[in-house]
Amino acid sequence: MHDYPIFLFTALMIFGYGLFSRKSGQSMITAPMVFVAVGFLASYFPVDFLKGGIRAPFLKVIAELTLVLILFVDASTINLHALMKEKGIPFRLLFIGLPLTMLTGTILAIPLFPSISIWTLCMMAFILSPTDAALGKPVVTSNRIPEKIKQAINVESGLNDGIALPPILVCLAALTGTVGQQTEAHFWIFFTLKQLLLGPLIGGAVGWFGGRLVDKASKAGWINATFQRLSSLSLAIMAFSLAEMIHGNGFIAAFFAGLLLGTRIKEVRERIQDFGEAEGEALELFIFLLFGMILVPLSAPYWNLNVWIYSILSLTVIRMIPVALSLWGTKLTCKSVVFIGWFGPRGIASILYLLLVLIKLGTKGYEQIMSVIVLTVLLSIFLHGLSAVPSTRWYTNRGQPEY
Repeated sequence: MHDYPIFLFTALMIFGYGLFSRKSGQSMITAPMVFVAVGFLASYFPVDFLKGGIRAPFLKVIAELTLVLILFVDASTINLHALMKEKGIPFRLLFIGLPLTMLTGTILAIPLFPSISIWTLCMMAFILSPTDAALGKPVVTSNRIPEKIKQAINVESGLNDGIALPPILVCLAALTGTVGQQTEAHFWIFFTLKQLLLGPLIGGAVGWFGGRLVDKASKAGWINATFQRLSSLSLAIMAFSLAEMIHGNGFIAAFFAGLLLGTRIKEVRERIQDFGEAEGEALELFIFLLFGMILVPLSAPYWNLNVWIYSILSLTVIRMIPVALSLWGTKLTCKSVVFIGWFGPRGIASILYLLLVLIKLGTKGYEQIMSVIVLTVLLSIFLHGLSAVPSTRWYTNRGQPEY
């Protein structure tokens, strides 16, 4: 089996980095930066498993499993009732800021890439809309940052990848010909119902009933702590597989399984989330390694001036102006609005969505949007990683600010 070297290499990387992870956590050097850099350097060596590129047999399975687990775990950490009741900063970021980001990203892409279809430009903007708080870990773990600000960044990051998924799938359907030239209303209605209703229904049912069963088994003393933790992976995969079997969308199902997770026992829920986060982080680091090995070298030849302009705009104007508009009237200080706006790193969700799109569509004809997404994520990994500690100091240079 030619895939053994990549798994051995990844295992050595995770183990080696883990030995110094506490020290690294106190510096400006983040795990994604290390894994992407090492992956890029490794791409210069003649290795068999790199010859398949994005068509490598293991890549689709790893990408899908990682995305399923991330969607499930991220959604399971959100208190949906509190979010809907409070309608505070996270609510504004998700339901005002995120759509505005998608719209702004699409509008600014049109003059920069006039030869690319509107469906493709929309998909590019949508793929770049989710954020990844983990890329600025010192920010969300710092005791100096007000809890309200950290919670806003965390909740936004946890939910926006799931919210961005349905429009990405609609664009992908149009580009693959799933929708084809069909313009009849009933076709679109049927497609939307199948993709966007079956997934949530199946996923929500699996998450709620599965969580309730884990609770009952825990109270009765039938299930031990190990299998409580394993429930996260089991429920996420069950939701994904069942939805795909009835032609719903498995990723949306995994997201809703986590969002509606039925367990009410605090200790059980924490074990489920802890295991999912640990396994998810290992898979994420593998994806960052492959990002450096495969996607960066593949897209680098297409980094022209327009690609650089859009990538920089994506991390600044396209992100920060919608955030400022969505937070208008919240009485947050200008400093807080700028801080939240800057810390919208593009990371694992954008990489995984791009991989799934390229595996489905191939790279031919999509080189420019691939190059834009890869460059934006690459810049974000290093710029947000390196600026996390200095920005935290800037934000709190006179003590904890009054929001």
